[in-house]
Amino acid sequence: MHTLTRRLIAFVTVALAALAIGGQPARALVEIDINKGNIEPLPVAITDFISSDGIGAQISGVIAADLKSSGLFAPIGKAAFIEKVSNPDVAPRFADWRVINAQALVIGRVVEEDGGRLRAEFRLWDTFAGEQMLGEQFFTNRENWRRVAHIIADTIYQRLTGEKGYFDTRVVFVSESGPRDARVKRLAIMDQDGANVRFLTRGDNIVLTPRFSPTRQEITYMDFAGGEPKVYLLQLETGQRELVGDFPGMTFSPRFSPDGQQVIMSLQQGGNANIYSMDLRTRRTTRLTNSNAIDTSPSFSPDGSRVVFESDRGGRQQLYVMNASGGEPQRISFGNGSYSTPVWSPRGDLIAFTKQSGGQFSIGVMRPDGSGERILTTGFHNEGPTWAPNGRVLMFFRQAAGSGGPQLYTIDLTGRNERLIKTPEFGSDPAWSPLLE
Repeated sequence: MHTLTRRLIAFVTVALAALAIGGQPARALVEIDINKGNIEPLPVAITDFISSDGIGAQISGVIAADLKSSGLFAPIGKAAFIEKVSNPDVAPRFADWRVINAQALVIGRVVEEDGGRLRAEFRLWDTFAGEQMLGEQFFTNRENWRRVAHIIADTIYQRLTGEKGYFDTRVVFVSESGPRDARVKRLAIMDQDGANVRFLTRGDNIVLTPRFSPTRQEITYMDFAGGEPKVYLLQLETGQRELVGDFPGMTFSPRFSPDGQQVIMSLQQGGNANIYSMDLRTRRTTRLTNSNAIDTSPSFSPDGSRVVFESDRGGRQQLYVMNASGGEPQRISFGNGSYSTPVWSPRGDLIAFTKQSGGQFSIGVMRPDGSGERILTTGFHNEGPTWAPNGRVLMFFRQAAGSGGPQLYTIDLTGRNERLIKTPEFGSDPAWSPLLE
């Protein structure tokens, strides 16, 4: 079970020189202001990358799907293309692309070199200004072509939005199969678009609440071997599993601190549950709350200074924020209904949550002080939001009324771009990885 890093995938990244074009080009105008409330998707043409077999078209297809999934780009159907690009080293006929309103154009080539190594190169053009905006090439092994496609999509996303992409990432989740009264639950991992699903556990025991480390390819999760909850760390690169501790009564698997050196968790004692942190180096635990309520589902802020959690200390589940060292928590949720599963955005500007009200479950966001609450999606049963590493997209799981089991979905912060992520079995409790390095 070996996970290749981005440094191994893209052995060499080389900038391609801009092609010389007659005349003085206009200033490049293509950009997307993702801070606007309403964003019209940018029309972009992505041609099949030239190759001796079908791998070039496969790579460009993944790039187009990635960009479309963000809700910020509208890939133009290939049937509308006028120019057939045969040489990426020749400037395109811009008029042919402007007439179909392709504001940006992506062309490329994939060449198989000695030893089976691939060279994948692309150019990004501003068709209205007649300028090359970007040109790079990557070298990798053939089996990693999807990774290269995701990396190229991230590069284009960053050039046109000014922010890092999130396509070269993975998601760990609980894969569920079998009848409802005898459900088999296995840990699984996949690319963020649902490809390359791989199982991490065999399904002998119930597993719950996997969580990614923010600093390395490592997860923590709960395993109910023998009916007792045990917390494990799993190194994805080596497959090595390490027992963190045996905590009877734990209600939620730990989440990592931003530096990956601590985990924060909820431990139940009697009828109460309180928040504890653990130093992974010394295994020393520190109690952070001391109440007669159920305090659970803690999540660190990205700078590690604060913690958000849910508690019924006010009579029903609400969200509270406190210092990471403990102290008096401040309630931040005041809407109708109950709030749960809070997760702090990697950007630090928002907290995602599940809200139950009127028999419906919603996924929403609010600022860390509780202001600006917005519901992104509502349904029969939505739960468990997790953030993409750029803080612009959420993944969650939904079980529709009358369905056999839960499925995974993504939604962006506008609430308009909701997508089903297909998995071989039912899927729940997703956790998004940081960008692969």
